[in-house]
This record gives sequence, C-alpha cells and structure tokens, in this order.
Amino acid sequence: MQYLLTLYAEEAGFQRMTKEQQQQGMAAYMAYTEALKQAGAYVGSNRLQPIATATTVRSVDGKTQVLDGPYADSKEQLGGYFLINAPDLDAALSWAARCPGSQHGVIEVRPIWTM
Repeated sequence: MQYLLTLYAEEAGFQRMTKEQQQQGMAAYMAYTEALKQAGAYVGSNRLQPIATATTVRSVDGKTQVLDGPYADSKEQLGGYFLINAPDLDAALSWAARCPGSQHGVIEVRPIWTM
C-alpha cells in the first residue's frame, strides 16, 4: 500500500541554521532517501518552494476565488513529501519516525486512496 508522508516544519528554521548544520541536515535526508530506496519503499519525494509562492484556489457559489498564499496560516508549513510503499500503517509510521523531519517538525502519514 502507498502512504504519503507530508513534512511540516517552520520554514525559516533552515535559514537560522549554520552552514554546517544545513549540510548535516541535507546529508540526513539523503541517507533517509537512500534507506527507503534500499528497502524498496521509495516511490518519490520532493521539496516545495517557499510558502510565499503558494496560491490557493476555491470555488464559492460557482465562482472561482484565487488567493495569494497558503490555505492555512500556521507556525509550521508544508515543506515537502515522501510517497512510499509500506505493507501496513505500522511500517509507514516506522518510516515516518526515521525521517529527519520528525526531529524538527511534524510528519503526517496518510494512506493513498487508489481510485
């Protein structure tokens, strides 16, 4: 079964890190990605552009509304995701706990609803 791990963290946190801390963080994500690949669990992943680039679209009474900015204003922002294969929720939660993002933010785990 596929699960989407969405990574939420304070966007400005990375900029407050020293260069060495940033390099260590990137290395941790690369190692995590490699572990997913080696286990055959990796489907895909990506980082998202900064929250300032977000645009929100909704329809109200048949009229489209386009707003600059994210859907929710919060301390933590959606910064990226991993799409993984896991046999069950427990395995997906185990992968989420290993994600470097769990050390400085929140990982939401959701099963993919195959249509």
